[in-house]
Amino acid sequence: MSTDGGKDSSWASAMRFIVIMGLVSLFADVTYEGCRGVSGQYLLSLGASAAVVGTVCGAGELVGYGLRFFSGYIADRTKQYWMITIAGYAINLLAVPALSLTGNWQAAAVLLLVERLGKAVRTPARDTMLSYAGSRVGQGFGFGLHEAMDQIGAVTGPVIMALVLAGGFSYRLALATLLIPAVLAIAILLIGKLTFPVPRLLEVKAPTIGKGALPRAFYIYVAGVSLIAFGYADFPLIAYHLSRHAALAPFWIPALYALAMAVDAAAALALGFLFDRWGFLVLPASFFFSSFFAPAAFLMGPPLAFCGVALWGLGMGAQESIMRAATATLVDVDSRASAYGIMGLSYGVSWFLGSALMGFLLDVSVYYVVALSLCTQLLALPVFFLVQRELERSGSGS
Repeated sequence: MSTDGGKDSSWASAMRFIVIMGLVSLFADVTYEGCRGVSGQYLLSLGASAAVVGTVCGAGELVGYGLRFFSGYIADRTKQYWMITIAGYAINLLAVPALSLTGNWQAAAVLLLVERLGKAVRTPARDTMLSYAGSRVGQGFGFGLHEAMDQIGAVTGPVIMALVLAGGFSYRLALATLLIPAVLAIAILLIGKLTFPVPRLLEVKAPTIGKGALPRAFYIYVAGVSLIAFGYADFPLIAYHLSRHAALAPFWIPALYALAMAVDAAAALALGFLFDRWGFLVLPASFFFSSFFAPAAFLMGPPLAFCGVALWGLGMGAQESIMRAATATLVDVDSRASAYGIMGLSYGVSWFLGSALMGFLLDVSVYYVVALSLCTQLLALPVFFLVQRELERSGSGS
């Protein structure tokens, strides 16, 4: 087993690193996406309202994305990417089985926020390490492959939850079973650190836009990302809506989430491949189609609700693959963790405000939720075209 990320810094070495980190994410997603598939219903069972669910989910994303600004800055300053990543994963994953010990929605809400805190700590450092390997294999492909492996776990977790609930067991028992994949994820992560202690040595080329301060195109890009985040209803809010109106049996909702994660995985690979060839134009095309998830998921009956959630999964696949790949191509290697942090802060604030607003609007009229979601996402599309124009103007367009 190699102990140096530089002696074998080939395409194969980069692929090994991506696969190791993909396995970590696979088991991590079994853990927290399994939780996410039942968290809306679990909060409802503990007496939470739609406004509480929307606010908690939004606050979770605010913590999970907003604090990346600080963790990204610290990662770039200290270069302790592995230490930060491991600490974040430990917090992120161990909070999930702890939910099985809660007896009220307030305690559950705190643990859901702690879980997102852990994700905030580890994501900029982890994504920066992945971008080093991505420079070898293509940023779109590298992040797409990682996301596809990630989503195998995201499918498996909700399926496990659906089977446990279909067997007549409680939400608490379902959440307690998620301790097993949490431990496996942390163990594989430690193996990754031993195998590639210096992943920075995998970096092979400079980003498309020059060194120095973060470029103008990056900030335009962040504005588009923020509009997408503001209008993207979180799945627990969709699950709450379907549960409240008894549109589906309880065990169908985590199964529906598993469908979304399967679409996410396939979309991540396909969109990553297209991004490496066509560049930023893939973003507006992806989000145009995914924006129609809201009317299908919130306004239609069960058959079209499945279609709506599949479109929701398409959009999530784009957010988790080509959004991350795009950031790596826009900024210099020494600023990537900070750039991921800035993007996370803007994304998280926007997601929080949008989710909280949609939670309150859902108690008034579902039509307001659909209108807000659809219009905000469509407004983001011309912003991404501006990024492409900026790249062409700088001579960096694909």
